[in-house]
Amino acid sequence: MRIRVALPSLLLCLSVALATGGCVYRVNISQGNYLEAKAIDQVTVGMTRSQVRYLLGTPMIADSFHPDRWDYLYFFKLGKTRKVERRLVTVYFAEEKVARVERPAGEFKDPKLPASPGA
Repeated sequence: MRIRVALPSLLLCLSVALATGGCVYRVNISQGNYLEAKAIDQVTVGMTRSQVRYLLGTPMIADSFHPDRWDYLYFFKLGKTRKVERRLVTVYFAEEKVARVERPAGEFKDPKLPASPGA
């Protein structure tokens, strides 16, 4: 008799566990230098390193083998997807001034952040 009473409660617990098992919150992951398109557009040939650092911040990668190149990397992964947004902006210097800027083709899209509960 004791086994018959425990079996329905066991089945209930298992069904609740299976039903809620898929309800996992995954955090958005943002790493690197987040750059806005308007900030990158302000970087022009002939600017000094300090001016670029003021606009874009400190570069993510400081390569000792290529001191005249600054790489700004940015990764964003929306928690519930496997898609990773990756951006790379490279600033090249010649004689301590900007020689050229390489950026991905097209417009930068702002990452799709979820709305805050208070908004």
